[in-house]
Amino acid sequence: MVSWWSLVRFVHVLSAAVWVGGQLTLSALLLPVLRRKLPADIRVSLTSQIGRRFGLYTLAVFVPVQVGSGIGLAIEHGVTWSLLGKPGYGRTLSAKLGVFVVVMVLSGLHGWAHGSGRAALARALALGSLIGSCVIVLLATALVGA
Repeated sequence: MVSWWSLVRFVHVLSAAVWVGGQLTLSALLLPVLRRKLPADIRVSLTSQIGRRFGLYTLAVFVPVQVGSGIGLAIEHGVTWSLLGKPGYGRTLSAKLGVFVVVMVLSGLHGWAHGSGRAALARALALGSLIGSCVIVLLATALVGA
């Protein structure tokens, strides 16, 4: 039987999968094709529009869902502030939360860099955000067994 907490966990994981999957799809599949096939002015306009939509999704859906469902799951698992410093589940969750904050900062800086015409910096920040997002997924899988 599917419990209420299974649904909360499902929404948490689904939202993360859409966000990380979106990053991977944009970075590995869409952008290389756009760079080869479109003139720079059209490509920049199109990628800016896609980036704004992805940023809007991030702020309006992803962050609230992740924070809300994450807090709920932490409460359901009996996580306390003191547990976050203890080996095992606590430290793994702390690392996941820390990387999440770093990824959100990198993502925001990426949007700023892209909007400011700093393409090389924007690419580096996007790569950092993508790598950090994959680290979050790795840490999440470690939480299952902890």
